Amino acid sequence: MKGTNTSGKRKMSIARATLRQGSGVVRINNVPIESIEPKMSRLKLREPLILAGEVAGKVDIDVNVVGGGVTSQAEASRLAIAKALADFAKSDKLKEVFLSYDRNLLVADVRRKEAAKPNRHGQARSKVQKGYR
Repeated sequence: MKGTNTSGKRKMSIARATLRQGSGVVRINNVPIESIEPKMSRLKLREPLILAGEVAGKVDIDVNVVGGGVTSQAEASRLAIAKALADFAKSDKLKEVFLSYDRNLLVADVRRKEAAKPNRHGQARSKVQKGYR
């Protein structure tokens, strides 16, 4: 059985997951999932593994993630892991479980930061305050 490659994106983060037959080891940028900090990110990363059940125990997943911040990297990795597991399982049952739990496990969140406008103090929409009216 050759590996499965999937990718996930969130804001500026891009995660590439490689899934192959194994014993349930998950590594993010060569770091075991158990030592990922902060804890909230670790819990987010575990969600697809818990939902997949015994399928997750039969495979090793290596995720390489770049760009963005801690949370968006975790969410991009989570998406890549879930897509890889759904692809590996080859059953619509796991896809249904993922979609009913959280649609963002299989469908990327395409929202991006709005570009900053001139004369707006760096934000996209905030204007200079006027206090004379």
